[in-house]
Amino acid sequence: MSYLVGDTLPPFVIDSVSAEAMKQWAVFLADPNPIHLDVDVVKAKGLGDRVINQGPINVAYMMNMLMAAFPGATIESMDSRFLDNVYGGDKAVASGSITAIDVNRISCSFTLDVEGRGTVNSGTATILI
Repeated sequence: MSYLVGDTLPPFVIDSVSAEAMKQWAVFLADPNPIHLDVDVVKAKGLGDRVINQGPINVAYMMNMLMAAFPGATIESMDSRFLDNVYGGDKAVASGSITAIDVNRISCSFTLDVEGRGTVNSGTATILI
């Protein structure tokens, strides 16, 4: 497969972020923070009216997008910045583009966007082909 600087990466789409999956992830991540589990806690803290997705899940969405765009490759490095929360029920889309190519290393920029609210996470990655 050939890649060019400026190529867009196929999006990874989550049609509806699952509040039920957040419960499972809370166990897996050993993260019992009630903002991921109890909407009443979210409301009491003034953070909205839906449970909040765990940050590592949001990062996983972006990693899934990268790995689907570069089958068989390795994410050599990745950094991202959290800009806003992702809530249960949100439609989230991870997308990106190629910013540089150096032999077998591809640099990308990417975002995680929530329908109706815009970018909630952004970052860069280096992919080793």
